[in-house]
Amino acid sequence: MHKASSFAMSASRSALHALDAVEAGTRLDRARALLLATDAPLEALLGSADRARARLHRAGEVTYVVDRNVNYSNVCSSVCVFCAFYRPPGDAEGYVLAYDEIFRKIEETIEHGGSGILMQGGLHPDLPLRWYTDLFREIKARYPGFYLHCLSPTEIHGLTEVTGLDARAVLAALKEAGLDSIPGGGGEILVDEFRRKRRSSCNAEEWLSISRAAHALGIPTTATMMFGMGETIEQRVLHLERLRELQDDTRGFIAFIPWTFQPDNTPLGKAIPTRVPLDEYMRWLALARLYLDNIANIQVSWLTQGLDGGRRGLRAGANDVGSTMIEENVISKAGAHHSATEATLRGLIEECGFRPVLRNAGYKRLDPAARTGSATAARANGH
Repeated sequence: MHKASSFAMSASRSALHALDAVEAGTRLDRARALLLATDAPLEALLGSADRARARLHRAGEVTYVVDRNVNYSNVCSSVCVFCAFYRPPGDAEGYVLAYDEIFRKIEETIEHGGSGILMQGGLHPDLPLRWYTDLFREIKARYPGFYLHCLSPTEIHGLTEVTGLDARAVLAALKEAGLDSIPGGGGEILVDEFRRKRRSSCNAEEWLSISRAAHALGIPTTATMMFGMGETIEQRVLHLERLRELQDDTRGFIAFIPWTFQPDNTPLGKAIPTRVPLDEYMRWLALARLYLDNIANIQVSWLTQGLDGGRRGLRAGANDVGSTMIEENVISKAGAHHSATEATLRGLIEECGFRPVLRNAGYKRLDPAARTGSATAARANGH
């Protein structure tokens, strides 16, 4: 017992030395990241991440966005065991939203002060590329200035299979039609040994190469990590390492968003029914802030951690609280039922001692008093 206690104290001291080295400017490597993940005293780790956030964002501001998740279809040719949203092709519960329904959702978003949509869906085997490009062009024509943060790397990979085009050609067509940026969905854990077990629809290199291609075309993207699915600590660190290596090359990631597996109604939930504890989430949020020194924005997932988790995350390295999520249909089906208004998020930010700053999905600061033109005005112009 004495030897075990001495070993734990030694490991904790080593972890504190590693934190000191990071704060002195030494870049975290994989070995030190593993040490921090396992042995750093939690409050010391969170404090170090908070100071890193303050160095990167000196104005004492925390950003947020008012937008909506539009899930255009739940039909999906993949069978990811962590998903409760998808329906296989031909299923009676499968749907594809009509353009007019998407326009209605956009108009409602604008009436709520929203600046754009995050549009994602299943990997539909029968929707051609033109379905997306025609939609994007029409949205831009009807609602000038409206921001399109759409189609994860996984969906782009699905479109390469539908069209026979390579990722660059698909991305170029989408950008020409009005795509502004790409969300980081489908990243999960970027380790193929793990992804094969979870039946992810594209492998790690495909996800990374699609992100690289987007960056080369001037399309910014976000990066994500969904954890708590039975992956190892080493695999989580390797995921962060692969994101950092790509960012060193491209500088195209505008934010990193970690969230935790929500097990309700998912096949995997039968094997892993418990959620990641809040302290563990905070440990990895803080570690991400320290490890991803080349990604400016770290977003705390209040949707999976609750508003109290959002508050705590703002002192654990996060500088962004994400979206009000006027609508969300994917994570909520797996058991995340937290909700927030714009006033709620602004109040949360202020309670933590920061100044709330409205942004769009591309992290461009917006003036709350000069929102996108109203949907009524758009209809008056003949759309």
